[in-house]
Amino acid sequence: MSSVSDYSLANQGFSAFRTELNNILGAINTHNLATSAPSSLAAGSIWVDSSSAGTHTLKYYDGSDSITLCNVNTSANTVDFIDSSVTTELVNDTSPQLGGNLDTNSHNIIIDDAHYISDENNNEQIIFQTTGSAVNELEVTNAATGNPPILGASGETNVDLHIKPKGSGETIIGSGGAAATLTTSGAYDLVLDTNKGTNSGNITITDGANGNIDITTNGTGAIKFNDLAYIPQQALTSSSNAVAWDAQAAPNAYHQTSENTTLSAPSNAVEGAFICIEVNFNGSHTFSWNATFHFSADTAPTTTDTDGKTDIFVFRYNGSIWQEVGRTLNIPES
Repeated sequence: MSSVSDYSLANQGFSAFRTELNNILGAINTHNLATSAPSSLAAGSIWVDSSSAGTHTLKYYDGSDSITLCNVNTSANTVDFIDSSVTTELVNDTSPQLGGNLDTNSHNIIIDDAHYISDENNNEQIIFQTTGSAVNELEVTNAATGNPPILGASGETNVDLHIKPKGSGETIIGSGGAAATLTTSGAYDLVLDTNKGTNSGNITITDGANGNIDITTNGTGAIKFNDLAYIPQQALTSSSNAVAWDAQAAPNAYHQTSENTTLSAPSNAVEGAFICIEVNFNGSHTFSWNATFHFSADTAPTTTDTDGKTDIFVFRYNGSIWQEVGRTLNIPES
């Protein structure tokens, strides 16, 4: 360590002169390396504080105070600049690395067109493509417990969000570990169409209690089923000699008799709806009809009422009554 009290050479003998000169040159050579500030400081002096083990602190004396410029770690051979205004040009560092989190400090990160963020193997992970006149962009918003993060569009008042596969690739939703659900955010209908609704039919799932699902074709288009379409059969039971029938929940119904019964007026009737019932006689029971059912020649059929036999009836609702469309009686049970 070297520091001197002053840089002034006194008149003296040669031996003492050489000793004092060597001390001054040693102080200059080591930038006054010492555990405390040398008394020789003048405005503009630079000295090195060695009071902390393993660290040399470079300081600048402004005439009244010693200002810390940087800390030199003598073990790791690294330099830590103190003042936040000190900047380092990274253009010459071809593989810069962070020692901590990168805080943009209310500034932005600018990425050139067709450049990317890669993974740890230097494989492209996100490629950024630019539009010179762009005013719309993506927003990514994180979320608190119990809420989903949001990938949204930003910019103009009404902005679509375009998810674009490449070539003949498909848009896939879901985790692969459970059923995928496509839903709306809030109390709004879900509408599926093509080409933003241009020359397109649509499927509308109505939000709300007892909401409809509407399938609407475009123009003279038809709803086409390339495979079997069917309405699952639902069982109806009797209670106190009556059979209740919900036309909406069980349009294709069957009833196995256990007593003499009367088929009640179906609930939730919709004009134009068709319903069907298979009556399976499990014993010699009688089967009769509510007055809302109307039959050919205005005469109710005589049901088979025989154990092991089946009758089938089809009806259409005209808005006030159920009109018979067809019947098949006395079919043997399989």
